[in-house]
Amino acid sequence: MTSHVDSDLLYLGRQDLIALGGDRSQPYVEAIEEGLALHARRDFAQPLKPYLRWRGADHIADRIIAMPCYVGGEHPIAGLKWIGSRQHNPSRFGKERASAVIVLNDAQTNYPVAIMEGGLISGMRTAAITAVATRHLARDDFTDVACIGCGPIARMQMHTLIEQFPQIRRVHLFDLSCEAMRGFSHALTKRFPQIACEEAASAEQAVRSGEVVVTCTVADAPYLQHAWLKRGAFVCNVSIMDVHKEVYELADKVIVDDWDQSNREKKIINQLVLEGRFSRERLHAELGEIVIGERPGRENHDEIILLNPMGMALDDMVCARHFYRLATQRGVGTRLPLL
Repeated sequence: MTSHVDSDLLYLGRQDLIALGGDRSQPYVEAIEEGLALHARRDFAQPLKPYLRWRGADHIADRIIAMPCYVGGEHPIAGLKWIGSRQHNPSRFGKERASAVIVLNDAQTNYPVAIMEGGLISGMRTAAITAVATRHLARDDFTDVACIGCGPIARMQMHTLIEQFPQIRRVHLFDLSCEAMRGFSHALTKRFPQIACEEAASAEQAVRSGEVVVTCTVADAPYLQHAWLKRGAFVCNVSIMDVHKEVYELADKVIVDDWDQSNREKKIINQLVLEGRFSRERLHAELGEIVIGERPGRENHDEIILLNPMGMALDDMVCARHFYRLATQRGVGTRLPLL
């Protein structure tokens, strides 16, 4: 990144990131493609992320996660995302469920050089992973997307997919809250008038209509069945716990972003491994291997393909690095004294 470190930190709030293009998908897609290539070439260091939980925080979404990573390449950087989540935040406090900060460190001195709001980057980079994966794993001619869950993560996912794939014509929505589903449908069609939103009566109805299926829930138990999936469907299991074990066993290809990150914390893959029903050898690929051409993506129109993207600190670091470099070039942000 730099050969020296100034005696201050650059702080970037969410509005700073938006001023740098952080509310649009393309910067994230480009950064994620680079990050996945570095992952496939093993030019990174990424310890398993610890989950901080305590008594009374009993929902699967009630936790704080520390996500450290070093990323190499032309401009090496290290850093940490510290991301907290409480299931009751929207209803009790009127806040987004998750919040985050990202700290970046110079890779030569290990001094901190930047701190930035991480919620926007976290959501948008997750959507960018879906977009990159869709380019490699969905049918080229897909027009229909199923979106299960209608919260902030779903908004970023759908905005990114529609921006990146102009052939999308219909989005099939389902949320347990009819009010959330109606509000989401209205906002999406207002922003993208070329898109038709169909509000499904059930998750099954939405999934059966989707050629690309994206889960954006806080579900703590599987509900999505293999029988619901069209031939040729691509499922991006963003919220991790939604897809039944049988889908992993029956899908034509199962892909993860990082095997070690995915096979832990008693998530579905980890449960299957412990039960002897899945293994690293049965995995088709890590996504970066497909991005750099080491492994094939979709090979025919009928394959059912499942991506289980746990989310990596590497994703956050390559995106945060992009905005840090851009901010220093444009003089955006607030300088804070460090020493």
